[in-house]
Amino acid sequence: MSVTVRMTCVILSVVDLAGCAVGTAIDDVNLASEHDDVASTSSFDPEVKQTPASFDVTDAAPRGLGFASGVRVDDAGVGLSSDAASTPSSAPETILIGVDAATPAASASGAPVDATRPVSAPASPAADASALAPATGAAAAATCVVPAEATLADVSKPTTVVGTGSPASCTSSAFVAAVEKGGIITFNCGSAPATIKLDRTARVFNDRSQRVVIDGGNKVTLSGGGKVRILYQNTCDEDLVWTTEHCDNQEFPQLTVQNLTFENGNAKGSGEGGGAIYASGGRVKVLNSRFYGNVCDDTGPNVGGGALRVLQQYNGQPVYIVGSTFGSDQAHGNVCSNGGAVSGLGVSLTVLNSAFLYNRAIGRGASPAAAGTPGGGSGGAIFANGNNIPLSLCGANIEHNDANEGGGALFYVSNDRSSSVTIDRSTLRTNKSGKFENFPGMFVQAKQDPAVSSSTLQ
Repeated sequence: MSVTVRMTCVILSVVDLAGCAVGTAIDDVNLASEHDDVASTSSFDPEVKQTPASFDVTDAAPRGLGFASGVRVDDAGVGLSSDAASTPSSAPETILIGVDAATPAASASGAPVDATRPVSAPASPAADASALAPATGAAAAATCVVPAEATLADVSKPTTVVGTGSPASCTSSAFVAAVEKGGIITFNCGSAPATIKLDRTARVFNDRSQRVVIDGGNKVTLSGGGKVRILYQNTCDEDLVWTTEHCDNQEFPQLTVQNLTFENGNAKGSGEGGGAIYASGGRVKVLNSRFYGNVCDDTGPNVGGGALRVLQQYNGQPVYIVGSTFGSDQAHGNVCSNGGAVSGLGVSLTVLNSAFLYNRAIGRGASPAAAGTPGGGSGGAIFANGNNIPLSLCGANIEHNDANEGGGALFYVSNDRSSSVTIDRSTLRTNKSGKFENFPGMFVQAKQDPAVSSSTLQ
């Protein structure tokens, strides 16, 4: 079956544009998953390439982007029937949503933020934890409010302090032992920034503490040295102790990483992903942290998350990524077969005031793998797949990411079409989709079209 998807650029007023003239043929539009547990059974034609376009809505009202044939949007943001749509234009319009793409992004204080800040200079923590600014990067033209449960954890009474005041005292063994013990972990590595190069992966044990909080004070870098994954949590891993009869949906442990830099983590050969962090079960939050040069397997349909891979969050509660940066330039992007920076399987993602720059999905053949290919290559920055998996981007800056197959910025498939994507006060531009996309830099199959407000998509 071949389905033609067309959207029509309709100018409704001098300052109000909606829709986009594009035409794409997609065979058997339902996609299979990156992971067998949430896979659908259909496939798609990976050779389809849709011409990228941009959208513009100058007010802040959320609007669907018109995935259905001939849909236009009226002045109130309500979709009209296809009979009311105008004739498609001969060429795509170039339009923006809400904020001029040339407007410099600002931090919470209003000062411009440098998207190419060197890896060696961690950002200062936000003065107000309820409105965390991006750790680096021009994350957006506006700072989005952070819910209370996603603010920085109190670490004033640590369970373990790694180090005794000098860089030499902050060892791999000391950090690994602290994580195995659980609780609140802080560092005393001296007054200057310090890097802890791990010789093995730090593992979160399920029976040690309900909550594990790791706070680097914006001075600590955890490095995998290009050889090992940095952090691992899995409620269904027997080696980490089973604590319930329903390990795929249990409340604890809950992992929070904050004020840290993760670099050169390597999960190649694992067949799982999560070069810096792999977290399955319980809950995970990433706050005011930075991820550079983390990798996982180059190819494969069922592997993803060069920096972060998350599965099986308790009762479907969201994974929070707040005030964080993934990649900074071509030399420090995160890379994996799918989801160059982040891969979420069967989980809801809430991304606030964060930047994704120069991450790459380098697999070939998509998922399931096309005949004669190793598979993968979707979601240059973010890969999200499952059933009810709402994804929200607010205050996000997603630029210069690349996917060999589809979704240079975002690959999102709700298999049962029960959830969708919301984009607010964000910038997604210059993201390359090698073979397919149905919105600029994105491939989205969902309950409805992405709801977009005060954002730039190019």
